[in-house]
Amino acid sequence: MFGRKQDPPPAAVVPPPPSEPSADDVRPRKGRPTPTRKEAEARNRRPLVPDDRRGAARAARVKQRAQRELEYQAMRTGDERHMPLRDRGPVRRYVRDHVDARWNLGEFFLPVAAVFLVLQMVTASSAPTLAFAALAILYVFIIAAIVDGWLMWRGLKKRLHARFDATQIPRGMTMYAVLRAFQVRPSRLPKPQVKHGQYPA
Repeated sequence: MFGRKQDPPPAAVVPPPPSEPSADDVRPRKGRPTPTRKEAEARNRRPLVPDDRRGAARAARVKQRAQRELEYQAMRTGDERHMPLRDRGPVRRYVRDHVDARWNLGEFFLPVAAVFLVLQMVTASSAPTLAFAALAILYVFIIAAIVDGWLMWRGLKKRLHARFDATQIPRGMTMYAVLRAFQVRPSRLPKPQVKHGQYPA
C-alpha cells in the first residue's frame, strides 16, 4: 500500500556561541551584601533625645555663647557677614549710615530726660513752680524729638526709594531708623561707621 510520506525530522537548533562581555558590561561587585530595609532604617534613625543630655546642653550653650560673641564683635567692627539677620543687607546699612550722619534730637533724649527729672524731683517741694516748668520743658522736648524723627524718616524714605527698588526695601525700616535715632550714639549697635555730616552717597 502506498502510505503518506513522513516529514523529515527537524534539524537541531544550535544555540549561538556566547558573546564575550564588553568592558561596559563588566561591573565590579560590591564585595558586601545589600543591607536589608530594616538595617537601613536602623542606620538612618537618630535619637530625638541624646544619651548625654547634660553634655549636649553644655555644648549647645558653648556654641550659642560663641555665636553671640561673634555677632557682638561683628557689630562693633561693621562686619556684616557675622551680624544678626536683622542688621544685614545694603538697605539697613544705608539706613544706619543716614541716621548716624545726622544730628538727631532723639539721641539726646535720655540725658536730657534724666537732668529734667532730677531737677523736677529736687524742686518739687521747695519750688513747685520751677518743678512744673522743668516737667513742661521735658514734654516739649519729647514732642520736638518725635517731630524731628518724623522729618528724618520722611527724608530718608525718599532717598531709599531713589536708591533701591521697592522690592528690596524690607518692612519695618521706619521703626529701625527711629529707634536708632533715639539711641545715644556711643551705645548704638552696630557701631556707627560714619561721622556726623558724612551722609551716604
